Amino acid sequence: MGNRRRVAERRKTRPTVIGGMIAVVVVGAGAGAYALYGGGAAADDGTRASDGKAKVKTGPLSRSEVTTTARAFLTAWQSGKVAQAAAVTDDPSAAKPLLTGYTKDAHIKDVTLTPGKPAGDKVPFSVKGTVSYKGTDKPLAYDSALTVTRRTADGKPLVDWHSAVVHPDLKDGDELVTGEAGTPPVKALDRDGGELTKAKYASIGPILDGLREKYGKKAGGKAGIELRVVRGEVAKAKDLSDKTLLELSEGTPGTVRTTLDPALQAAAEKQVGKKARSSVVLLRVSTGEILAAANASPGFNTAFQGSLAPGSTMKVITSSLLIEKGLASADKKHPCPKYFTYGHWKFQNDDKFEIKNGTFKASFARSCNTAFISQAPKLKDDDLTKEAQQVYGLGLNNWAIGVPTFDGSVPVQSAAQMGASLIGQGGVRMNPLNMASVSATVKSGTFHQPYLVSPDVDGRKLAKAARTMPESTLSQLRELMSYTAAYGTAAEAMAGVSGDVGAKTGSAEVDGQKKPNGWFTAYRGDLAAAGVVQQGGHGGSTAGPLVAALLKMGD
Repeated sequence: MGNRRRVAERRKTRPTVIGGMIAVVVVGAGAGAYALYGGGAAADDGTRASDGKAKVKTGPLSRSEVTTTARAFLTAWQSGKVAQAAAVTDDPSAAKPLLTGYTKDAHIKDVTLTPGKPAGDKVPFSVKGTVSYKGTDKPLAYDSALTVTRRTADGKPLVDWHSAVVHPDLKDGDELVTGEAGTPPVKALDRDGGELTKAKYASIGPILDGLREKYGKKAGGKAGIELRVVRGEVAKAKDLSDKTLLELSEGTPGTVRTTLDPALQAAAEKQVGKKARSSVVLLRVSTGEILAAANASPGFNTAFQGSLAPGSTMKVITSSLLIEKGLASADKKHPCPKYFTYGHWKFQNDDKFEIKNGTFKASFARSCNTAFISQAPKLKDDDLTKEAQQVYGLGLNNWAIGVPTFDGSVPVQSAAQMGASLIGQGGVRMNPLNMASVSATVKSGTFHQPYLVSPDVDGRKLAKAARTMPESTLSQLRELMSYTAAYGTAAEAMAGVSGDVGAKTGSAEVDGQKKPNGWFTAYRGDLAAAGVVQQGGHGGSTAGPLVAALLKMGD
């Protein structure tokens, strides 16, 4: 490091203390760089085993190893020494192309990287630079972080490589690109013609991104110049859309009208603002139009793309299956023991309650797990899957609402996992859009695929269900949901929601969470809604008030 010090002295640069380390700016070859001193070396400490071979270092990383590794990586990256920076990571083959593209494809220059105070093996850092494309320049600033890990083979500390090191919005396999946007911007409108913006509706961002991706070219807009994230296979598998990070010059937007109701959307935003990690969706039963969709966490559209165990709200689908097969009837006696063992798993009810000599309606209203799992021995492994697909249109990955969605999943399972799926655990996965559609199907009697943009806009075909449930099943299912809204676990939340109503609560246990995810799905007249509060607890007291508040606003 002698040369660096001599350069610094010749330039008369004063060293600055940062987090107990000294940062010295080094200027040369048209690029800035910094060196961190006081951290010690991360190389071999000279320790050798009895056979004379270098001893592989194990155990937690020292502060010196963390800061020195971060120094080596950030200094090389900032200096434009891509191969050298990549070599400090545990995956040089993935790091080098992305770091190279940072300059060549993203057109980011004059980069300054400023490390923050390390926290264990994690080092935060800020990034400042300039995006320059065909004579247009715009400043860029954001925060990121890296984590240092120890390579098992030789104990060497290296940067744990993920694309998010370069920019936190990147998933592995994504790229940063600056240029004419491949997709023109869109001006999204609500059903009344008002513009939908993130300034008005905090959680609308992912929906706007999805609308642009789908309709940007079709809506007649002209692309501008921007720095954007171009999604790779990993992100596309999660239905994530390309994302604009910085706009250098505006394009001319096209216009696309949605089904969102401005008053209901504003109400939905207000409701999720009351509960952390909450999401809610409101539909028009008779058509499938999406009237509102909101998320407390605006970075990801859990309402449309979440993949979560729905807990006991799944019992709506399971009940229609059991009634169809003659395994349950609303007013007939039905077992609800404290425990039921199936597939070598011992299932129980919340607080280990039981209902003696009770009806199936009583078990549904109180959400008795064993009432459903006790019927598992009489079912085929694929019965629930077929019911979900054929009657409710779920799990076929064919919804076309106008933006990316996850369309639910009810995989074929056996033994204990099949039993668990009957109560919305096991491998079953849903989101509020899916569960709002379930309530809408019960109320309507027919599955109407939800949609955000009318199919008349682009001539796309909406998904259809293969069949409707028998009228006798449908009437009993409505009776179950109506009774639950009035006297069961949903009664408190639905108090004051008048008219033709029905509801079901749910709580889904998740490994590693102290509290379950709280679910609620319900209908009132021509409206159906569902919500989830992750790590919220029981659905009746967490997601229930969010859903009920929207239903109270009327048809």
